[in-house]
This record gives sequence, structure tokens and C-alpha cells, in this order.
Amino acid sequence: MGKPKVASDWLCGCAGCHMSLLDIDERILQVVELVDLRATPITDLKEPDVDGVTVGILEGGINNTYNEEVAIRMRERCKILVALGDCAVFGGVPAMRNFCGAEAALQRAYVDAESNDSEGKIPSSPELAKMTRVRAVSEVVPVDLFIPGCPPDADTIFYALVELAQGRIPEIKDDKLHWH
Repeated sequence: MGKPKVASDWLCGCAGCHMSLLDIDERILQVVELVDLRATPITDLKEPDVDGVTVGILEGGINNTYNEEVAIRMRERCKILVALGDCAVFGGVPAMRNFCGAEAALQRAYVDAESNDSEGKIPSSPELAKMTRVRAVSEVVPVDLFIPGCPPDADTIFYALVELAQGRIPEIKDDKLHWH
């Protein structure tokens, strides 16, 4: 049996959780000795292996139909699904949009914002995903491990990856449960 395969992706968020992953610095070498790092936003492969991975990690909330597809695909292709960061765990800052609705948020961002020119308009294309209420990953697919934080601490991410690589579900509590 080879090393466990790990894949990650980001949904609706700022990418801060993947930046915190990179903040494990040289310890990333220890991680890649333990796991086969597959598809991630920081690798060339962009989708989890069709034949599956051991651990799938999702960062960000789910705010459109494309995010739903990514979450469903990751859940189908992984044995253990991790929600990484407050957006994935709770909906985070993007979920604030739920108070005003998608249309009002689009209007403000593309038409009414002071930085827009007079031609500002909301993008419309059949190729764009349909926006939805922002949800935590667990509202769309079952999640096995929640790692909160905005972003989670690099030490916590390292701890979780090492535990997962060794076939254990880490306990995220006490000193592992803090934010920057």
C-alpha cells in the first residue's frame, strides 16, 4: 500500500487557508514524505483522482452551482472529507451576503460601487454558475473533519495532515483551536 493520496480545492473564500497551509514552511517536506499530494490549487493537477483519494480538503463556502459540483465531486472521490477554515465550516465572511441576497450583492459590486465606471453591469452568461445562498460545506455534503479558523493556524494544519497521513482522525481542540 502506497502513501495516502491528498487532494484539496477552494470554493468561495479568500484562499487564506491554502496560504496558511503554505505557512507550514519547510515542514511541507515532511508532509510530502507521508502523503502523495495530488490535485490542489498549488499543484498542476486541479481535480481529485477519478479513482479516488484518501483525504479531500475543501476551503471556502459554497455560493454557487459550480461550488456545489466541486464539493460533490470531492466527496465522491475521497474517503475522508475535511472542511478547512471558517468559510468551509460555517460559511464565514462570504455568508454575510445571505443577509442582503445575491442580486443586491451583485448590484453593489458591479453597478453601484464607487470604483465602477458608468457602464457597470452585472455579468450575465450561460457559462457562469448560478449563485445560491452561501452555505457551509456540510450543508451540501457530509464532512468528516472540521478545522475552523480564519485562517486555521499553520501548526494546526500540519498536525491534522500528519495525523490523517497516519490513518488517524485528529482532534481539533484546546491548543489546536486558535486563530491568527
